[in-house]
Parts: sequence; C-alpha cells; structure tokens
Amino acid sequence: MTTAADYAEKIPNNVKLQEDRRLQRALEAWQPNFLSWWDTMGPALPTRDVYLRTAISVDRDGWAVFDHVPMRDYRWGIFLADRDPDRRIAFGQHKGDAAWQQVPGEYRASLQRLIVIQGDTEPASVEQQRNLGATAPSLYDLRNLFQVNVEEGRHLWAMVYLLQAHFGRDGREEAELLLHRHSGSQEAPRILGAFNEETPDWLSFFMFTYFTDRDGKYQLGTLKESAFDPLARTCAFMLKEESHHMFVGLTGAQRVVERTAQLMREHNTDDVIPYGAIPLSVIQKYLNFHFSVSLDLFGGETSTNVGNYFTAGLKGRWAEERRKDDHQLTDTSIMVDALIDGQIGQTEVPALLGLNADLRREYIADCQNGVDRWNATLTSAGLPHRLKLPHVAFNRHVGAFADIRATPEGELLSAAEWEAQKYEWLPSPVDRTYVRSLMQPVYERGKLAAWIAPPRNGINGKPLDYEYVHLA
Repeated sequence: MTTAADYAEKIPNNVKLQEDRRLQRALEAWQPNFLSWWDTMGPALPTRDVYLRTAISVDRDGWAVFDHVPMRDYRWGIFLADRDPDRRIAFGQHKGDAAWQQVPGEYRASLQRLIVIQGDTEPASVEQQRNLGATAPSLYDLRNLFQVNVEEGRHLWAMVYLLQAHFGRDGREEAELLLHRHSGSQEAPRILGAFNEETPDWLSFFMFTYFTDRDGKYQLGTLKESAFDPLARTCAFMLKEESHHMFVGLTGAQRVVERTAQLMREHNTDDVIPYGAIPLSVIQKYLNFHFSVSLDLFGGETSTNVGNYFTAGLKGRWAEERRKDDHQLTDTSIMVDALIDGQIGQTEVPALLGLNADLRREYIADCQNGVDRWNATLTSAGLPHRLKLPHVAFNRHVGAFADIRATPEGELLSAAEWEAQKYEWLPSPVDRTYVRSLMQPVYERGKLAAWIAPPRNGINGKPLDYEYVHLA
C-alpha cells in the first residue's frame, strides 16, 4: 500500500515523521536554514508562482500533481519508495540476507560519506543554475528550469532526512555543511569538481542536464541497490524525478540543433552566426566539455573503496539484479582503460577493482543514445554533419588519463600542442561570449528565442502559449 504525504504537516512526508518527535524537531530546526539558503542561493529571478509538478505520494497517480505554486512554498516532502518487507540483499558478502533497516556500525562512516557526496550535488546544481532565469528563451524553458531546481531541493531534503534519521550528531553536522558549501566557492567549494563549474548560458544548462544529471542517474542507480533499505528506497523515488532533468537536457539540446540545422539548410551555409543561431561546431565543443567533465565524476578506472562498498553491500552495480553472474565478483576480472607504456590502451584487473569502469561504460552507451537522436535531427534536415562523443581520454582530469592530453579522436598530444589547439575542441572565450550574447530573455507567452526551435509538446497537455510562469 502506498503511503501518501501528510500535507497538514509542516514538513510533508511519507516516512511517519510525526512518530519520531526528536527527528521532526531536528528537521524543523534545519528548515529555516534551508529556506534562507534557497532565498540567497536559489533562483534569482523573482516570480509569483510557477506551474510545477509536486509529488504527494510515490504511486503513479500521486507523484506528479501539477499546479501553479510559489517556489518558496513548494512542498519539499520527504519520500521513500514503499518498503518491500521481503527485500533481500542482492550482492556482496551479505547476499541473501534481509535488507538493513538500520545502519550497521561497521559501515556507518562509509554510508554517511556516500550520502553526503550525493547530497552535496543537489544544492550545487541549484547554485550553478541560479541566474539562468534572467536569460530564459521561453516561459516553457523557464518553467523547466524551475522544475529542475525545486526537485534538486527536494532531493537535498531526502538526503538530509537520511543523515538526521540515522547518523545522530554527525548527521546533523553534515546536514548543516550541505548548506555551508557553495558551488565555485574558494573557501568552501562543493565536493565534486563538475559541481563547481559555471553554468552561464542555456546551452551549458542543456548539456549539464543531459550529461551531468545522467551521471546522477547512474550514481542513484547504484545506491538504489544498497543493502541499507532507507537509502535504496530514497534513491528509487529520486530516479523518477531525475528522468525529467535528463529529458530537459535531451530535448533542449535537440531543439538547439534543430534550429541550427534549419538555418543551415535555409541559407546553404555552416555559418549561422549572422542569423543569431549557434554553429554546430560550437555545439560540439560544449558537448565535448560537458561529457568529459562528467566522465571524471565516475572516479578512477580502479578503486579499492568502490570494491569494498560492493562487497559490503553498500553500493551495487547498475541493474544489479539483471546481471548474469554470482553478484560477488571474487573470481572474475574486467578490462579497464589504462595508459600502457605511454599509450592509450586497456588492462585486465579484478572485477571488484574495476566497478567504476563498469558503471562508466553503461553511462557512455546511454549518452550515445541522445547523440544519435540529435544526429537524427541533422539527417532529417538533409545535412551530412554529425555530432559525436569524444574519446574517453579527451580532457580528463581524473583517472588513468589525467596526466595526458589527447584529441577527441584519442591521439596523444604534447602539452604545448594541447595548449595551441585546445580551443578547436573546447569552448573558447570567444565561443562563450557569443553564446552568452544570444541569451536574451523571452517572457512573452508562446514566443521563444531565435536560437532554439519550439518544443514538440507543452507540459501536462498545456499548449506552448500557456502562462507557465507568473513573473513578479
């Protein structure tokens, strides 16, 4: 039976918060700090209300209820997918045991660290995107930005709930630090590098939500397998909302490609700058940057820590229960990317050490699906041009290829060659300045900026000219 949120509560939730008064007080004490963070670090564009999707329960009918809502009053509810009382651990040395409802003492520090790292990415995304409302290409896109923002805020609440419910004073301190660190801060930056990068324009936003939020999908997918049942259930529900973020990136970038292709064909030229659009060469550079930065989020190709997480049952593989092996991996191996005698290659390592590489491969294959869709748009326009994912060694700062420089085709370069040529493949200051120059807001109903094509459909059956956002 699905447990709905009690909307009479100060903190809507489906975790029976009212039965734990200590935890309820702790979260209610954290709530004003969260709202203060939202006011200072959340969306900067003043709005009266936004046509938002709000979850009231985790079932099909309840997790997507639409209405105009003031963003500050969004119901940030804490949601866990419904508990399966018969759930068993699917992997590692505890395979077959009942899933844990409490944190085992020997895994306390490791689980807390996993939750903190995931939790830190959620407010970071909001901070990176806070100024984008001022340059929205349409009310439709503005609404999608704000939907992503409030859901990242809700995901922060979900992680803070786990910290405060299961990790005592340490958890409460970590919950405060999640609001103390800020994206790009010199004194207290976010934990992961990609979440300290700027998101200064909408092409960056679409690439971020396609590539970097897709990393989030795969990280949540591994935590959804966790033997710690509250974490698994939390991530299972978060994945429902994460799919919208990737949809925004997929379709947003596709609409940019579509508009560029339309102008290329109309004017028989690759140079669409005179017509106020973004050249395919620049779109490719943004793709190269965001894909390579997102690859770094998976960590090194080999990791003893991740192998230990798997063995302990803390973090599984993507689609763990569909894997056709023993789910313990003590006697198997995997090929991982490596630098061998100064050349890009692969080497064989124990499967437990190569779990990051396993997850990265799943991610890359998924990323390719979207690039194929963007290329289908070019095909439909009758153009021979194609976008492509760069080589895994390109522009890497973590892992086996961190100390080398390679072209998008995987050809090794000297440091001097890289410096001389890098802006052939990555957005240059000139590219970024041009893209930013296009970022003029369009707030009129049904209208949109000239550099992007209209969406195929509105939101929740509404027309494109619906007033998705009421500005203040």
